[in-house]
Amino acid sequence: MTIHTTHPFADADPDPARRFRSHVSGAVTLWTSGDDVERAGLTVTSLMVALGPEPTVLALLDPDSDLLEVLRETGTAVVQLLSWPDRQLAEAFAGTAPAPGGPFRQAAFVDTDHGPRLASSATWAGVRLTGEREVGWSVEVAAVLEHVEVGETDDPLLHRRGRFHRHQA
Repeated sequence: MTIHTTHPFADADPDPARRFRSHVSGAVTLWTSGDDVERAGLTVTSLMVALGPEPTVLALLDPDSDLLEVLRETGTAVVQLLSWPDRQLAEAFAGTAPAPGGPFRQAAFVDTDHGPRLASSATWAGVRLTGEREVGWSVEVAAVLEHVEVGETDDPLLHRRGRFHRHQA
């Protein structure tokens, strides 16, 4: 056994996939895919990051969601971590709150090679779909991390026991 003097999940870790994974646990994410013609998004909390030569995000998506359809068409998506002020946006993309004009009209988005990215999101990843399978009432998607940005996430939006929570330091 080797004992290291540094924390294995510290933000100083040079591996961007490991840094992204350290921010994901319990976090509320917004998956977005598409372009100017067709866009779709979905609030997702059931996901994990698997490290390796091709770091991969595994997520459970609603099989009837518009996101899954657009993700299959484009093969790419943006996975962004939401913060406490994004609670209403999370509800809009989950389909549980009104979103006049659609959820993409509720905030500013920036186009990327992987799809639309929430402009205010400091931590996000561009992913490419590599596989899927039915699991229970969901579709498990596997998506390789192709681009990772890990920024300051001072007030992450967390989800536990059916409710949003603020991170307690």
